[in-house]
Amino acid sequence: MQKQLLFSILFIVGFFLNSNAQTVEEMVAAIEKEGTENSQLEELAYQLMDLNGPRLVGTPEMKSAHDWAVNTYKSWGIDAQNQQWGTWKGWQRGITHVDIVHPRVASLHATQLAWSPSAGKKGVTAELIALPTIQDSLAFAQWLPNVKGKIVMVSMMQPTGRPDDNWEEFATEASFKKMKEEREAMEKAWDENMKNTGYSSRTINKVLEEAGAVAIAQSRWSRGFGANKIFSAGTDKIPVVDISLEDYGMLYRMVEHGAKPQIKIMAESKELGEVPTFNTIATIPGTELPDEYVILSAHFDSWDGATGATDNGTGTITMMEAARILKKLYPNPKRTILIGHWGSEEQGLNGSRAFVEDNPKIVEGLQALFNQDNGTGRVVRISGQGFLHAYDYLGRWLEAVPDAYKNEIETTFPGTPGGGGSDYASFVAAGAPAFSLSSLSWAYWNYTWHTNLDTYDKIVFDDVRNNAILTAILTYMACEDPEKTSREKAVLGIDPRTGEQREWPSQRSPTRKGGMD
Repeated sequence: MQKQLLFSILFIVGFFLNSNAQTVEEMVAAIEKEGTENSQLEELAYQLMDLNGPRLVGTPEMKSAHDWAVNTYKSWGIDAQNQQWGTWKGWQRGITHVDIVHPRVASLHATQLAWSPSAGKKGVTAELIALPTIQDSLAFAQWLPNVKGKIVMVSMMQPTGRPDDNWEEFATEASFKKMKEEREAMEKAWDENMKNTGYSSRTINKVLEEAGAVAIAQSRWSRGFGANKIFSAGTDKIPVVDISLEDYGMLYRMVEHGAKPQIKIMAESKELGEVPTFNTIATIPGTELPDEYVILSAHFDSWDGATGATDNGTGTITMMEAARILKKLYPNPKRTILIGHWGSEEQGLNGSRAFVEDNPKIVEGLQALFNQDNGTGRVVRISGQGFLHAYDYLGRWLEAVPDAYKNEIETTFPGTPGGGGSDYASFVAAGAPAFSLSSLSWAYWNYTWHTNLDTYDKIVFDDVRNNAILTAILTYMACEDPEKTSREKAVLGIDPRTGEQREWPSQRSPTRKGGMD
């Protein structure tokens, strides 16, 4: 029985390799040529990032980008549609302008946070105060009336605006060590003080709002020159602005010295009520196995401190370019190719979780999903995501990829199933073979991940071209493979943090009505 099974497997593999050897070689060469000589990546990036801009869920800019994607696919002869999966709090960013008006006048580097309430036509001008040293929640409650009519600073003042690698390059070893120790002590004291208030950095804004603060100022440094994280406001009526480390530190020192600085916040925004939110799904129908699917996956939404270029504009244009190449060179795939541009990944993989929940037949027929998310770098890691036999088919498909596109890729088989992080995890949780094409860093975490610096100029197009060609080849191979991929799960190892055996991630439902409470 075992010999017969082995013969059958060898026959299938041999048939696939031998009968298609020339065809595979020609197709791979054609994909490489099209992706290199006729790349549309720069134009796609311009239209998505520069013209459409950031893609915060619930904003008109997000809907505009969805419509642009549909129209772009249709111009390539690919059917596409926006599929609604829920609703979200509608909001539109306007102009932000923050100035110090006392004890001197200067414009500051600042922006309002996502879903921040408007500062009104006249803006807000008030004195800044910082959180004091608090012994316990009772002491905080006694101090709280002091915020009435004030703008409250809720972030720690950083002792240095130089990233650690800059210190490491130029400082003495003793100086670098001293700075880190002082900063760690400040962070520990700040965290303890916040804990003593009875609130956290996520909950304190509403408390200050309810106590009569007229605005909130923060600075969430990303540990890179000029880089701050930009997330959500967390208030209902008063504006929240993020101020650059440099300007925030200046203001904080003025408060500490009793200079009573005042700033003026102009933060225009519009609340648009409850609006629909979508996934954009494009389809190249399969000819022989139309109910089996290969999905090209990338989340479409972003935070809006910048234009979401590397999170996840680069993943988006990678999948669009791969789809364009395949439609031109491989218009009649054996299996159906879907391109999924997911909404609201940033708030908890909501778009992809909704798709998995709403499309069980597609999930059941999934041959493979390739997801790209973490920045502009070339792909350097692929994990089998805990599927026992992932090496058999991923290894087979990677064989066809020229060395130039795979020689840096480290593979881990069978690997461990991803429980979150990006949209492939929504499919893995449902037991479907989905894989992350993980990228080289390019200082992603410090400089572009959710920051005010995530813009077109940070894209490394040679690396993105690499990824589009790689994805197109893997998709072609997955479509042509005569075998259906195995879903058998590996026995997971012990979690070193808990000492217990790992469990397969459980499927979770999306938030289908977001930001309205």
